[in-house]
Amino acid sequence: MSQFLKIITHLKSQQKKALAVLIDPDQPLKSVVSIAQLCQKNHVDLIFIGGSLVTSGVLSDAISTIQSNCTIPVYIFPGNEFMIDEQADGILFLSLLSGRNPEYLIGKQVVAAPQLAASNLEVIPTAYLLIDGGRETSVSYISNTKPIPANKPDIAVATALAGKLMGMQCIYMDAGSGADHSISETMVNKVQNAVQLPLIIGGGIRSAQTALNLYRAGADVLVIGNGVEESHGLIETISKVKSTLVVGVEI
Repeated sequence: MSQFLKIITHLKSQQKKALAVLIDPDQPLKSVVSIAQLCQKNHVDLIFIGGSLVTSGVLSDAISTIQSNCTIPVYIFPGNEFMIDEQADGILFLSLLSGRNPEYLIGKQVVAAPQLAASNLEVIPTAYLLIDGGRETSVSYISNTKPIPANKPDIAVATALAGKLMGMQCIYMDAGSGADHSISETMVNKVQNAVQLPLIIGGGIRSAQTALNLYRAGADVLVIGNGVEESHGLIETISKVKSTLVVGVEI
């Protein structure tokens, strides 16, 4: 079992939840430092780095900066086949199962596979489902795919089940960067009950109540990204929610 899955499995065995922060490597390094230090201070479990539009080739500098400022495992969240760096602890090997663009289902993965196989990176096969968050996002535009409608949980369930049967090790459901709203608790709950794999939820998470609802619905890992850039206090807010759930206290 990969270290990534061991972290999530260990937390689940203790009835705990995980928090991940997605860092955009394209932002100034001083911002990367600030976010990494806040993650360390607030007991964030995982750091994801990447995104669908990374323009200036600064992935390596960002990873080394993060690792110099915290001890949290760093996993690449790739937007393309070139976002590979062996400084990271691992990479989410994403397949965009919710879309019908073959390049993001398998094409880019084929290009990246030889380099990943020759690397020391931990590779986590991940079913990536884009869910409608109320506006077009960078992921949907760049990948030229339509998200699963927010009010169609059965489609999300069937897609996640397909990922499980294909051998994916976890499910990542994402409303996308800058989403107007998060994925519904109903959809999260139905997918979790159906697949019983580690379930990662991202997009549109900007409040303690939203985080609490998603954790209770069945999310194992919540990912916050854009909201952190807008308000660094969000890391502390969601971390407190996670800790509250651990001790079983209502908020």
